[in-house]
Amino acid sequence: MRFLSIATITTICLGTWQAVSAQPGKDNQQMNDDGSIHAVGESQTKPPKRARAKAKITVQSSEAQPYDQTASPALMEIHLTETFTGDIEGESPVRALQILRDDHSASLVSVQRFSGKLAGRQGTFVLQGQEIVENGKIKATWFVVPG
Repeated sequence: MRFLSIATITTICLGTWQAVSAQPGKDNQQMNDDGSIHAVGESQTKPPKRARAKAKITVQSSEAQPYDQTASPALMEIHLTETFTGDIEGESPVRALQILRDDHSASLVSVQRFSGKLAGRQGTFVLQGQEIVENGKIKATWFVVPG
């Protein structure tokens, strides 16, 4: 069975941390315990820049196994294979843990090693996802895992 969903992918661009240091001067000097003077440098980091990419995601295969059904909600483990088209192009095997409620809504967390193209760059990277299913609609956000 094939499922089709549209998702917004949020990626954290790696390598965008910028450090700002103050230049030594009169006002930023400090005396050490031994009487010597050294410059005090202030360091500040900016938060990472984020880029957004939109893609159509087609689930090529899906297998769900319950791992705890002792009470509601049920806990499931899901293995998927997905293909992405749009701003991000490629494929990815997915492992997800799902909380499936009686009203058929669900919450998932997932990890996947994506292989393909993002912003014109070819390669592989790991995505960490959070997905919510309500009224038959999926809302998903993924972040690139640094490393």
